[in-house]
Amino acid sequence: MAELGAHLTAASAGGDRPSIFEAVAQDSLMAALKPALQHLVKVLAESNPGRYGFLWHWFDEIYVLLDLLLQQHYLSRCSASFSENFYSLKRIPIGDCRQQPLATAGLPKRQHWKSLLLLVLVPYLKGKLEKLVSSLREEDEYSIHPPSSSWKRFYRAFLGAYPFVNMTWEGWFLVQQLCYILGKAQHHSPMLRLAGVRLVRLTAEDIQALEKKLVGATSSQTPSIKTQVQSAVRKALGGIAFSLSSGLSVSVFFLQFLDWWYSSENQEAIKSLTALPTPPPPVHLDHGASSALLPKLKTVCPLCRKIRVNATALSTSGFVFCYRCAYSYVKAHQRCPITGYATELQHLVKLYSPES
Repeated sequence: MAELGAHLTAASAGGDRPSIFEAVAQDSLMAALKPALQHLVKVLAESNPGRYGFLWHWFDEIYVLLDLLLQQHYLSRCSASFSENFYSLKRIPIGDCRQQPLATAGLPKRQHWKSLLLLVLVPYLKGKLEKLVSSLREEDEYSIHPPSSSWKRFYRAFLGAYPFVNMTWEGWFLVQQLCYILGKAQHHSPMLRLAGVRLVRLTAEDIQALEKKLVGATSSQTPSIKTQVQSAVRKALGGIAFSLSSGLSVSVFFLQFLDWWYSSENQEAIKSLTALPTPPPPVHLDHGASSALLPKLKTVCPLCRKIRVNATALSTSGFVFCYRCAYSYVKAHQRCPITGYATELQHLVKLYSPES
């Protein structure tokens, strides 16, 4: 055991090669940021659906655009992603060159764009695929399609194959990390290998060059208005990036706590801790609009204006509809048709009367 421990220590601590702990920690940094921002947007959207609802509906696209700008800034300035620079790491092209380029030199164009796409596009597509699988599972559970339809057979086959595809993907990363720990690979992640780069620690020369670049950018003379505008834009982007980097160092624990608190594994515990009595009906509704939507007879569905069939309530608002009406509307709009509250398919609750 002592020999194995010494071998692992020597393999992970040699020269400029970052340890597996540094490599994995920088990977998890951005993963902790997105759930916290997502919860913040969800709170805003639920408080005012008309004003902030689009943020929740287009959250993935807005986040990937901001992530693209942030990663582009750091790759161009520091030859590293935001999280890699946070842990004082940089990317260099794969090769046997003994003279490592400075962080301020930037990556070659090929490695730069491949790194940018793999840093931003792959997590975006993976998140979209996970949401698609989740929605298909909900539709499989609540669907009104006949069981023998070709569409239902197709997505059931897809749902059956997805766990094996995901296991292969995660296993690929695990094997790569094990090879990195044992010193058999230069990369802890397959994404780095696909980008044609590897991670190394920043040297003293890199830190001095970054400081000189920052000082030079702030003290350079700007004789023309165009140059002044360009300099102001660079300073604004640099200030935003610096504030994110310094602010995140203080709030990383809070972000990870939010990620844990609102994770799906803890929802049952959270519900038991925060269980409250059923809230009263919403009092801030526009009575003119709501009265126009609500029928006078309590047995009539507000959507189809017919006697309710298979009565179903929305747990987010308490209003009752036909099952088909509520299912179709919520699936299309993700909100309650009366209150506008954010609603999903799992919020549909079947109602049973004593006669049934």
